Amino acid sequence: MALDGVFLRHIKNELEHKLIDSKVDKIYQPCRDEIVLSMRSREGSSRLLISSRANSPRINITTASAENPRVPPMLCMLLRKRLSGARLRRIVQPGLERLLMLEFEGKNEFGDTVMLKLAVEIMGQYSNIVFIDENHVIIDAVKRVDAGMSSKRLVLPGMRYEMPPAQSKLCMLDCSADDIIAALSSLSHPVPLSKGLLSCVQGVSPIICRELEYLTGRGADVYTNELNDEEKRTRLSYFLKRDIAYAVNCSGEPCIITDQNKKPFDFTFEHIQQYGSGRSIRETESFSELLDMYYSRKDAAELMRSRSEDMNKLLTNAATRLIKKIYIQKDELKNSADREKLRICGDLIQANIYRIPKGASEIEVENYYEDGQPLIKIKLDPALSATANSQKYYKNYRKAKTAEQVLKVQIENAEKELDYVSSVLDSLSRAASVPELSEIREELTDQGYIKTKVKRQKREAPMPPLEFTSPAGFRILVGRNNRQNDQLTLKTANKNDIWLHTKDIPGSHTIIITEGRNVDDETLLYAARLAAGHSKASEAGKVPVDYTRVRFVSKPSGAKPGMVIYVNQQTLFVSPLEK
Repeated sequence: MALDGVFLRHIKNELEHKLIDSKVDKIYQPCRDEIVLSMRSREGSSRLLISSRANSPRINITTASAENPRVPPMLCMLLRKRLSGARLRRIVQPGLERLLMLEFEGKNEFGDTVMLKLAVEIMGQYSNIVFIDENHVIIDAVKRVDAGMSSKRLVLPGMRYEMPPAQSKLCMLDCSADDIIAALSSLSHPVPLSKGLLSCVQGVSPIICRELEYLTGRGADVYTNELNDEEKRTRLSYFLKRDIAYAVNCSGEPCIITDQNKKPFDFTFEHIQQYGSGRSIRETESFSELLDMYYSRKDAAELMRSRSEDMNKLLTNAATRLIKKIYIQKDELKNSADREKLRICGDLIQANIYRIPKGASEIEVENYYEDGQPLIKIKLDPALSATANSQKYYKNYRKAKTAEQVLKVQIENAEKELDYVSSVLDSLSRAASVPELSEIREELTDQGYIKTKVKRQKREAPMPPLEFTSPAGFRILVGRNNRQNDQLTLKTANKNDIWLHTKDIPGSHTIIITEGRNVDDETLLYAARLAAGHSKASEAGKVPVDYTRVRFVSKPSGAKPGMVIYVNQQTLFVSPLEK
């Protein structure tokens, strides 16, 4: 859902209690659309997250830590210069607009006290964070808006900051339930009550409007022209007064709505009844904790997507190119399989030279290579002699024979490279942290897929493999990427440990550390499900997983990272274990 004005008022109230008079200690910009202020007070330190991402704009105190770029962006450096050491004195929200103005008291370069502001605009794809000086002039913004992007409101350094256009709606902070009902009744055309509320009332999101309609109609649909019914009008008035009290007094409760799989589905400031038993409601300790919980998975996925986008594009293009190359080469190989006809034509021309007149374009002769010696027509080049025509057929035959030998090798190499690229794509899709992406990037650089002229910095220590414990107490190790797969299988594992991998499907090497013990069937099945879950087939129903002793796994000379061969394997069909 979009973070609405009433919910933002609750956030404002929470921030005022926690952060007013706190000092800006450190400033980070983990990504283009996100700023983190480390705030310090007598009670301790807090991290204030401000995000202007189109799909997750918000402001809240966070406990999550983010990877920061090695070189801070220009806006981050500007904020550090002007805002470091400033104290947060006031937070202002105009009505129930989705905008907070954070006002800081700081010092300029002459040591004079100045008021600096951060305008946090929570408006979906138009969300922004604008840094404003004491004269209300824009210093800079996360998203600059020029005349080519908007003709109504420009956001550029040096221009005076203007508030986003106000909506002509009723604000719950200074209107009554009767005012809202009167506005609904005066609409020119009957519309569903939820849509009418959304068009008339400021600062409420669709979920709240749907809830009011649900409660007014006792679960049935209600239209605005039905509000002359005394019972419905009374019920709507009662629930509007309740929501107005939530808005005025900030007395709502942070509620997160989860689906049947316990995944966050929506959030709001009150208990929701419209979903019935299909959804669960869970309260959190604070509104900030709610936003952290709701957006954590989405933000992590978005961060990983943005940081791996270039590698994903590179690998996808490489895979597409290899598939096309293999298709063309197999077609050429198929054509070269008919090369015997070329040799036969050359032989038959040689055997019938005396019958071929000069300048002939074709000849019909007996094919003594077939039973009954049927007649066969052979095309000739009129500009060449009979002998030259036969030599031309022999030459094309030798070329086709050589092509077959070369094509078989090229197709085999291309298929091996395609398997490798697919395995890296699989590792990339399962990478869960920035260090994992860095290891994959280093691997691609070593293999020549990524060209770089920048001098490489000292490599960080490699990450350990994923580790699990079976119900019987066996350690199970799972590789995160191809280089780690090699390390795990060829160096870490003992020759008597058990190696598992999805059959003919890209995935992680999985090792059961036996320590000389016999592995029970339950552990073997658990490890196989882990191997399936950490593979390209993680969403499949039943997945074939091969297993064998590590001693039967070897790496061919010159093979790419993660590529091995194995023998004496057995196969299990298992359902992937959810990660």
